[in-house]
This record gives sequence, structure tokens and C-alpha cells, in this order.
Amino acid sequence: MATEGNNLSEYDKSTIPNAKEFRFGIVVSEWNDEVTEGLYKGAYEALKEHGVLEKKIVRWNVPGSFELTYGCKKMQETYDMLDAIIAIGSVIQGETKHFDFVCQGVSNGITQLNVNSDTPVIFCVLTDNNKQQSLDRSGGKHGNKGTEAAIAAIKMAQLRKEARF
Repeated sequence: MATEGNNLSEYDKSTIPNAKEFRFGIVVSEWNDEVTEGLYKGAYEALKEHGVLEKKIVRWNVPGSFELTYGCKKMQETYDMLDAIIAIGSVIQGETKHFDFVCQGVSNGITQLNVNSDTPVIFCVLTDNNKQQSLDRSGGKHGNKGTEAAIAAIKMAQLRKEARF
């Protein structure tokens, strides 16, 4: 496992830009909500810890991870003043190929949003073999991938800002 021996929530806080001026969107899948709510909490708390005001964080829910691409696209179109968007989802391996199709579709969709739009979309979709692995990465023993995604969002918002000059 890539996270074995690492904690997704540990990072050097002194290297993160102050995010007070930035605005963020978060699109959260309702499927596997025990996991996605943990990821949301990690992302939300990390954004606030780095200066983002509550009123500068917009949250939308979508039914499942496959719908994240559409939700993020609509958020880009609706809120052109957002500096970054975080797509939060959880896909857990089952007995069919459904897992493969959903994972491939959402990863390709988010990639396309990043290629075609000026607002970065951060991929915070867990693709685990079982629910315990997902719980371990959404606030459990491996930390919180939501925290890691929020830090990526802040860094990408800063890059976007710098690239405009």
C-alpha cells in the first residue's frame, strides 16, 4: 500500500501558503457516506486551519463518485470565482467490473476538467479493496486523504494565482 507507514494528514505546515484570500468548492459523493464525510471533514478542517473563511467554502453533494465529474463541471461554471475544487468520493472493490468502470470514468473525467478549465479540480477519490482500507484513509490509522487533498487545493490555487502574473 502506498500509505503503509505514512500518515496522509502529516505535512510541514510552514510550507503551505496562507489561503485566506482563496475560495474553494467541494463536491462530495453521498455513496459510502461514512467514508466521504470523513474525507470532507479532513478537507474542511485543513482549509480552515490555513485561513479559509467558512463563507468561502462551497459544498455540493452528488449521488455517487461517477457523478463527481458533472458536479465539478457545474461548480466550475456556476462559481467562476473559485480558486480550486476538491472532488471527494469512495469506490470500494466489489464482485463485478463496476469498480473498474467507475474508477476509470471519474479519473478520466476529472483529468479532462483540469485540461479544459482554469479552475483546478483535486482528485480525492479513494479506490480501495475493502471498506476498512477506506476508513483507514478517511480519518483512521493512515490519516485523512481529505486533508491531503485540501493542501493540494491550496497549493494549486497559489499556482493558479502566480501563473496569472
